[in-house]
Amino acid sequence: MHHLIKPLSAAVLAAFAAGAAPYALAAPDLKIALIAGKTGALEAYAKETETGFMMGLEYLTGGKMEIGGRKLKVIVKDDQSKPDLGRTLLAEAYGDDKVDIAVGTSSSGSALAMLPVAKEYKKVLIVEPAVADAITGDKWNKYIFRTARSSMQDAMAVASTLKGGSVAFLAQDYAFGRDAVKAGKEALAATGSKAKVVHEEYAPAAATDFTAPTQRLFDALKDKPQPRVLGIIWAGPNPMNKIADMKPERFGISLAPGGNILPVMKTWKNYGGTEGTVYYYYAFPKNKMNDWLVAEHTKRFKAPPDMFTAGGFAAASAVFTALSKVPSGNSEQLVTAMEGMRFETPKGPMTFRKEDHQALQSMYHFRIKKDQKNEWDLLELVREIPTAELPLPIRNKR
Repeated sequence: MHHLIKPLSAAVLAAFAAGAAPYALAAPDLKIALIAGKTGALEAYAKETETGFMMGLEYLTGGKMEIGGRKLKVIVKDDQSKPDLGRTLLAEAYGDDKVDIAVGTSSSGSALAMLPVAKEYKKVLIVEPAVADAITGDKWNKYIFRTARSSMQDAMAVASTLKGGSVAFLAQDYAFGRDAVKAGKEALAATGSKAKVVHEEYAPAAATDFTAPTQRLFDALKDKPQPRVLGIIWAGPNPMNKIADMKPERFGISLAPGGNILPVMKTWKNYGGTEGTVYYYYAFPKNKMNDWLVAEHTKRFKAPPDMFTAGGFAAASAVFTALSKVPSGNSEQLVTAMEGMRFETPKGPMTFRKEDHQALQSMYHFRIKKDQKNEWDLLELVREIPTAELPLPIRNKR
């Protein structure tokens, strides 16, 4: 009898091995954490980031949601734009969820709190869409890469449109606003602009009455050399309409709004001819990726993609490009591969600068359209501002 058992066991083992083979080869999922301020003041931005990120991965993987045969698993976490929570959720993503790479977050305060966590766990964090300069400046470490533009890139875009005259700023009285004005002054100097900053005005982030600060801004500008420009730096519901109601044109003052989300820019239609600069507007970039995003987003959401949607898509492209180069997800190899890495985005190619991992990218000079054909036909392109005209200083200690 015994001699029968052996062949049977061998056959069973062979069958078992054949059955097990596909499972043995199936590599574990590649895990990505996406942290965003889905509740709180920046909820609208966070929603767009998440939509753009998921659409980006869908486009880049041809709908398969895998890279090199490994399934992509995206774990979304809401930090409510609170620094303590951002820090905790990132530690949880790296430690408990064992993610290969993380992306986040909406608030600069929360993003800054997350940077040391990436260093502690020695894992890559791609910052999107927080803009504080310190992220790729003095608070940076080698695991930090940013697809979002920085305050300084925003400021340099504005500076490139101001050749002379007088400038005053209205900004929110917290890190984002003060950072942006500081960057604005440095950018004017760095781009060799002859424009002089004559006044800065900071209002509470939740302010609704702008009468007093606007009056002070008008008084500071009205007898200064032309052109007289009032730069408005504001996140959330924008004070531009209220300032425009106070008739700055009486003093030859023109408003220069920073680009904003579409629902805000929709309220600007009375200011046709006003110029500003923006990170992204759906009708400006001409490339296959953006064509797909605009068509697909409009089909799904009955509205074109917004600036944070494009940002989320850019972050997805950085993740996809990096993991395609390093399918193992090994952190040190990812850092090496991502330094100087070029990747496609809806606004054209971006490159992670080797020195500080800031994504170098072009910006757009716009004019508000006088004749708008539909509710989203808001801006016309004056010109694309290439990265060569945005000489971003390197601010990190390396």
